[in-house]
Amino acid sequence: MESLISTFTHNLDFSESEIEAILSTPLNEVLKSPALKQELDSLDISLLKKTLPTAGAVLAQHLPPFYDWLKNQLGVQNVPDSPDHTTKWVVNFLHNQESLNHLVQLHRPVPHGALEKAVPRLVSLFDGVEDEKVRRAWEKAVAALCLVLVVDAREQVKLAQ
Repeated sequence: MESLISTFTHNLDFSESEIEAILSTPLNEVLKSPALKQELDSLDISLLKKTLPTAGAVLAQHLPPFYDWLKNQLGVQNVPDSPDHTTKWVVNFLHNQESLNHLVQLHRPVPHGALEKAVPRLVSLFDGVEDEKVRRAWEKAVAALCLVLVVDAREQVKLAQ
């Protein structure tokens, strides 16, 4: 399993030092940054929308064991009871009906350590997608959304100290 940093560098257009810098920057600055905007703008939204059925099938198959792992191995309390929640959120985000700020709010209860351990595993759910272009598009989209979550989780830890 890849590390958190290598998951981001492998799937996003950032170097390791850029990822480290982003992860130590306050969320409001990251959300306004040209670098994040460029990364999000580079997502192939039309391909993602066109392949939502593929992503939905992947998530329907792999999210239940992932959720069990979160609950039983990482001790995350509030885990969705079905993959529909995540699939619907991704669809709404791609259709500009959900914001990054709302995504962050939904994930604040997830403990920082569990979130960081979960990201590589979540991104890797798409490993079995045979079409490389589709696989890479989904891995990049999920990694970009997770980057924002990790930035916020690290900021919350700092604020709590």
